[in-house]
Amino acid sequence: MGLPTPMELTRTYRGLKEGTAARRARDPEKPKWGTTILFLAPASVLLIVFLIYPAIYTVFLSFNRGRNGIFNEWVGLDNYARLFADQDFLNLSTFPPSGALWNNVLWLVLYVSIVIFFGLILAVVAARVRYEAVLKAIVFIPMAIAATALAVIWKFVYSPDSNIGLLNAILGAFGIAPVSWLGDQNIVNFALIAVGIWGSVGFATVILSAAVKSIPAEVIESARVEGANERQIFFRMILPMVSLPISVLAVTLVVNVIKLFDLIFVMTGGGPGKASQVIAFTMFQQLAAGQYGYASAVAVVMLVLLTPIMIFNVRRFRAGAVT
Repeated sequence: MGLPTPMELTRTYRGLKEGTAARRARDPEKPKWGTTILFLAPASVLLIVFLIYPAIYTVFLSFNRGRNGIFNEWVGLDNYARLFADQDFLNLSTFPPSGALWNNVLWLVLYVSIVIFFGLILAVVAARVRYEAVLKAIVFIPMAIAATALAVIWKFVYSPDSNIGLLNAILGAFGIAPVSWLGDQNIVNFALIAVGIWGSVGFATVILSAAVKSIPAEVIESARVEGANERQIFFRMILPMVSLPISVLAVTLVVNVIKLFDLIFVMTGGGPGKASQVIAFTMFQQLAAGQYGYASAVAVVMLVLLTPIMIFNVRRFRAGAVT
């Protein structure tokens, strides 16, 4: 018997390969649980230690008095009853309402909507000019500044002393008296929201710019050939086609609003009085006062507000690509 020819070896190899593929198709490979657990274990441990356990423990603490770190007095829902009866947290007896929760609502409505609006407008404009990279870089600069530094800068801008405050110096050049932007209860929240908008528009522009550029140019050109004007192209084509990135961006901004703290702490300390307090700042104040049970109730309220938002965000990511 002679040695097999190269042709015969090739046919034999192909037959073995096809047979192996057929067997794999008939008998799916069993999951390697050991390898799976090995790779998931580090992330699971971190999630349990730094996320799940603290969240569960905080919920339990919210049902305790917890004064000065001593958790030996079970009070049930008393902390929550006190929280929602506290007019500094939510006051519906006046119009407009006031309190930390209402201030967060103001941020949600104004900050989120205006950031998305300006971000989308700048993204569309940037895609049509030759100096797109320069425009994006200029708009994105505030995102490169830490929130604390951003607050310090704008605290000088808003200073009522026209010799220090940039904004009041500009007003003085037009003969307008200085305004205490951070000292007037009626305008302090709007002044703070303006700072938040200035710091986040660049982020929104970059995200939405990627979404706008993903729209096929042929689609836009076809619409123009058919006689559509720029307004119709924007509202009937661009806006619907970037709706998913907009929703993901909106969720990110909402999360930022609910956990907002540093800007308020540096610029106003919750003042004047308690006019600019938000939920996270209320939690900080109660922790500083040794009211750990009450602060835990505030933290649980934040968790309840964030949970449906995060669930929605996860579902949107699973529904399809962002861009």
